[in-house]
Amino acid sequence: MKKNKVIFRIATSIIFLWEGLMPLGTLLFAPEYVNAGTKPLGYPDYFAYGLIICKILGATAIMIPKLPATLREWAYAGLTFELLFAAFSHAMVDGNIGFVLFPLIVLGILVVSYLLNLKIKSHGQDRLQFR
Repeated sequence: MKKNKVIFRIATSIIFLWEGLMPLGTLLFAPEYVNAGTKPLGYPDYFAYGLIICKILGATAIMIPKLPATLREWAYAGLTFELLFAAFSHAMVDGNIGFVLFPLIVLGILVVSYLLNLKIKSHGQDRLQFR
């Protein structure tokens, strides 16, 4: 069980750093690059600001274990959609395999965090069954 908690914390911390702190740092310290990832894909400038706010809130929500489970589930879902649509957007617009794969790799780390979160929460109850 301890191994699962360590892996969960590492995976969740990576997500928090990548999806929460990096966008916040860009917003605060390099605002000229806020739309560097969305503008080439054809999204309007305001979309980047909304995306950054949602990423920061979602990444923060999965880091706080005392938040209601439903709120954390929504945060995981929102981050999942964001990463899937990032990969899809890159596949449709620029086709650069690196730009397509990177969000999917981050999504894989998010899935590890989510599944281990479920496993840790269910410890002591009935065994977690994936169907």
